[in-house]
Amino acid sequence: MFLLDNYRVIAEDFLTSLTALPASPTRERYLAFVAAGGAAALQRDGGPEHVTASCFVFSPDFEHVLLCFHRKGQFWVQFGGHLEPHDASVADAALREAREESGIGNLTLRSEAIVDLDRHELHGGFSCAAHWDVGFVALAAADIDVAVSDESEDVRWFPTTALPAELPDNFAARLAASLAAVAPR
Repeated sequence: MFLLDNYRVIAEDFLTSLTALPASPTRERYLAFVAAGGAAALQRDGGPEHVTASCFVFSPDFEHVLLCFHRKGQFWVQFGGHLEPHDASVADAALREAREESGIGNLTLRSEAIVDLDRHELHGGFSCAAHWDVGFVALAAADIDVAVSDESEDVRWFPTTALPAELPDNFAARLAASLAAVAPR
């Protein structure tokens, strides 16, 4: 019962965070999905589609981004994954995933502001049908030691202006929008 209550609290907080975002068709779809699904919308086993949390890790000068080469997807992507029962929020899940997948134990979020919403269909190798991903930003020195997790084949820094070829659809545009949301102008 405690775990379900925790997911309910996170869902309520998440709906509040979504409502604070500027109005857009994407925001409205997320609001409807989470309102309809409630706590189940945040759980890996709550249905074939659910919310996931991710984190774009930039260097402090915003010139580089740290990406992992996803083992199942076979592409470079930001860190992220499913919410776990002990996560306090969607932002907390994003930070946990980034720490686990980058090996940077003292990583912190720049803020708990959502910078990216991306619903994507999943195919071969995934047990889920779609992820309703929610992105946040963290900063880390480009010379910090990183580690590869079991879910990745590699972790590497890339210039934000010279991304690798193996990227998910629309990733470059999402990265640019996330960068624009947080980088000083």
